[in-house]
This record gives sequence, C-alpha cells and structure tokens, in this order.
Amino acid sequence: MTGSVAPEGVILLHGLARTRRSMRPLAVFFRERGYATVNVGYPSRRAPIEVLAHDALPPAIAELRRTGVGRIHFVTHSMGGILLRAWLAAERPDELGRVVMLSPPNQGSELVDCLGRFAWFRLLFGPAGLQLTTGPEGLPSRLGPADFPLGVITGNRPAPGLAGFFPGPGDGKVSTARAQLEGMTDFLVLPCGHSLIMRRRSVHEQAAFFLENGRFRR
Repeated sequence: MTGSVAPEGVILLHGLARTRRSMRPLAVFFRERGYATVNVGYPSRRAPIEVLAHDALPPAIAELRRTGVGRIHFVTHSMGGILLRAWLAAERPDELGRVVMLSPPNQGSELVDCLGRFAWFRLLFGPAGLQLTTGPEGLPSRLGPADFPLGVITGNRPAPGLAGFFPGPGDGKVSTARAQLEGMTDFLVLPCGHSLIMRRRSVHEQAAFFLENGRFRR
C-alpha cells in the first residue's frame, strides 16, 4: 500500500477494563503496513455495550472517512468484538471491509457466569461486563450470526488458576468454543492467553493476512 492517502483503513477496539494503550502495538503494525489506523479508546466500565458502541464508533468512522479510504476494516480484542457486533446490528457503513476478532466472547464467557453475582465484579467491570453471560439473556446471544467477513483468533493458554472455569480449552477468559460465531469465515487457535493475545507478532501477521486475503494463513 503506497501513496499519500491510504486506500484502506483499520479501526481498533480494545476490550473490557483496558485502554487503547493495549492495542498500540497493533496500531503501529498496521500503520507500518500502510493502513490509515484509528485506535479507539472508550470508557468500557461506565455504560452498557450498546451505549459504548454508539459513542465510540461513529467518530472513528468519520475520522477515517476524512482520509479518503475506500474500505474500513476492524480488529477487536475481547469485548471490543461485541461492541462492534452491537453497532453493526444497527449501522452498516458502505465501506465495511473485513473484521478480525481476538479472543471475543461471541457466545459469552463462563467466567462472567461464575463471578457476575459478586458485588466486587459489578463494581470492577460495570454494566458492560454483566452483559457477557452465556445464557439467552446475555447480549452476545441476542446479536445473531455474522453477516460480514469475519475471522476469529483465540488462544488456548489460560493463566494459572483460570482453566477450571471452562469445560474445555480456553484462553483464561473465554472458552475456545464460545469464541466462535455462526457465520464466521475462518477460525484460528494460537498458543496465547487472553490478556496479551493482541501483543503477539504472530497474531498481528495473521490479522493482516485475513484483512488482505479473507482467510488466515495456514
């Protein structure tokens, strides 16, 4: 990708209780590849997911449109993927390209099922965190399948003490099974944990490969 104006753009969305600093390595990576890149920050613990999405995404879209991009891709971490799904359920930019989600709780998280009843959890993670349950009342279950080009990358290296929350493999916050979403284009499991998956160079390269080719590199 060359020229003074990048022909394609990428919007990055961090996860729950994180900031855009957590996505900075990805932002640097995509800018070096020639993408116009917007690394969105939003107050993930202060409001429900739908409100956060409505407040965060339109300004990012507008910023990229001012650069003249023809396609707008998204790369998200954790709850950032649910923010994007909630927004795409109501809005669909004409320039929508491809989406890569890193460790998304696409079918909720068993960790929220177990810990959401505690006051400290509600205080620490706010109303958005409580929406990530696995049951039919959880927001992920109510958003429907993917109807856009979607690649999902998740990990299978949970931090010590967290594996017991899941009936099968997982990354410590989201099980491998619940990271998947009906309608997704491709799915990849890498030896990563949930909290740092977005900092791995191999993950960066796979995300870029999907944006450019519509599939992961095997």
